[in-house]
Order: sequence, then structure tokens, then C-alpha cells
Amino acid sequence: MDLPVLPPVRPMLAKAVHEVPRAPGLRYEPKWDGFRCVVFRDGDEVELGSRNDRPLTRYFPELVDLLKEALPPRCVVDGEIVIVTERGLDFESLQLRLHPAASRVRKLAEETPASFVVFDLLALGDRDLTEEPFAERRRLLEGVVSGEFARVHLTPMTEDPDVAQDWFNRFEGAGFDGVMAKPADQPYEQDRRVMWKVKHERTADCVVAGFRWHKDGNGVGSLLLGLYDEAGTLHHVGVASSFTAARRKELVEELAPLRENALETHPWRRWAEAHLEADGRMPGGQSRWSAGKDLAWEPVRTELVAEVRYEHVQSGRFRHGTRLVRFRPDRTPESCTYGQLEEVPPAELSTLFGEVRS
Repeated sequence: MDLPVLPPVRPMLAKAVHEVPRAPGLRYEPKWDGFRCVVFRDGDEVELGSRNDRPLTRYFPELVDLLKEALPPRCVVDGEIVIVTERGLDFESLQLRLHPAASRVRKLAEETPASFVVFDLLALGDRDLTEEPFAERRRLLEGVVSGEFARVHLTPMTEDPDVAQDWFNRFEGAGFDGVMAKPADQPYEQDRRVMWKVKHERTADCVVAGFRWHKDGNGVGSLLLGLYDEAGTLHHVGVASSFTAARRKELVEELAPLRENALETHPWRRWAEAHLEADGRMPGGQSRWSAGKDLAWEPVRTELVAEVRYEHVQSGRFRHGTRLVRFRPDRTPESCTYGQLEEVPPAELSTLFGEVRS
């Protein structure tokens, strides 16, 4: 491979903000919920690189031929690998694609084919574009990537912050992660947070059903959270983490009274005792996400309610880890149900992805 920009490339990053920025000279794009990927194409050679230098080519073989058809013969583009369904972008199916068995990868490539969304151009022919302003990179990108190719898309862009706010509100239910804001004069700076991302954020009251020790053994690493369904079953919906060292130690003391006789009537007792999954979502067991990590946990009596801040929900679980806001002694655990979660239905996905229509 002989390109002016060669792998590995560390993608340009963004700082989190709570509102759509409205400074002059900004360009706005939807934020995609997928795998960030830098594509290197030199003739018949195509390499898919991830943000952590992990090659993705072998996991998405169906994209290689698509990108050969849709991209210029020699180029480097930044974008996102997504899986599109009628319900929206499906991140769980995307994670399933990272499978060690080649036969399984081929099967999933046929059953859940991936799409690619292009949003930046780092090199074209012999020209290194990383020092060019984003506005010029976008202009060139629009000239070489069109919407005529199946499952390869040019991301929408606007200069109007009101349009960006509208995207932020309407597209959430389709699996979009928020909105990006990029300075028009910004060069491509690898591994630096020089853009802005606006993500959905709201709160929910959850039952604290247990905790895991921090990896250093000193204090609480994460709280295990549960919500009740309509039948009264407590499901594991995620964790609250990212505590300071001081707060980790405080939580040990605060949870100590609830550890006494915790398993006697615990709704997750079967899993805690046998390390087997019972009906519903349980907080342990090796999975495709755990990568061999120690998932041992300490049960507590399900009497404590925690208010947590989350971004959005997918398949009945918090899509990312949550942040503890406060404990709520004024709330009963039984009141912590799925009914409080705001899940927006998919909106206008087919306006962006033709594969949904087909």
C-alpha cells in the first residue's frame, strides 16, 4: 500500500457538550452509533482500521467490495461502520460481528450486512489532505462519494444550527448518538479532541442490586442497576461507575448494611449461587462483551434507589455506562420500572438509508 497517509491513523476526537454549539463557522453532522473506522484504499487493497488500531477488515468482508466500488482508486476516508434495520441502527448486531471464527463472520456478513457512512477525506490520490481545513476536505469528499452506491453513504451536513437541533430531536429513536459540530477551518488532527459532540442525556431511578469491587481492590468499582418490568421481574439494565477513589471507599461504607443477608430474598439469587443465567437479564456470566473479565459481584438487599444519568436505551439496557447522581431514600424500589424510560420511536431512517426501503 502506497498512500500519502498510511495506517495506523488515530481518528480525530470530540469534546462532550450539553447543547448544540452556535458559534460562527461551524458545520454540523449526525453522530452515528457504530464502529469508527478509517478506510485505506490503494487500488485493490482495502484496509479497515479502528480507533484503537485493531484491524476490522476480516470482520466486515462484505464492505471491502462495496468500498472498492464506491471510493476513488486511491484515498483515505474517515467514517463509521453501522448496521441498519427497520428499527434503527443496531449496535448489538454490530458487536456480534467481532467473532474469531471466519465461518461465523461470513454467515453474519450475509445475515446482517454492514453499511458505511463517510464523513471525512484524509487523502486523495497523492495528496495528503490532513492539513487542509475541514470545509475543503468536505468539498472534495462531496465530489468523490455520492449516494448511488448500496450501503455506502455520505453523511448529511448543515451549516444551520437549527437544522442540527432538529436532527438531534428527531433522529434519536433511530439509533443516532447525537450531533457533531466541526469548525470549518479545522485541519485533521489525529487523536485530539478538537470537535464537539452533543449527546442525549437524561436521568432514571434504578434499584441498586449489587456492586463489583474496583480492579485495584480498594472500594466499589461499579453499582449494578435493575428495573422492574410489568410482571414484577427485576432485570439488570446496566451499571453506574467512574467514581473517584474517595467516593469508591465511601460507597463501601454506605452499602455495608445492605450486604447482610442479601441473598435470602434476592431476585438474582439463582445466578449469584450457581453462576447460571435465570430468566431475564442477569448481571454476570461471560459474554461477547466481557472478553474474559472477572464479573464476580457482591449482592445487596434491593432496598436502595439510585438516580443515574444515562444517554439512551437499547434492547432494554442502558447503551453506555451511567453516572450516579444521588441516592433517593424518598423512592421505593418497586417504583423503579421501565415505564419511566424515554424511548423515542425510530424517525425517518429511510430518508438517509436506502437499504431500509429495499
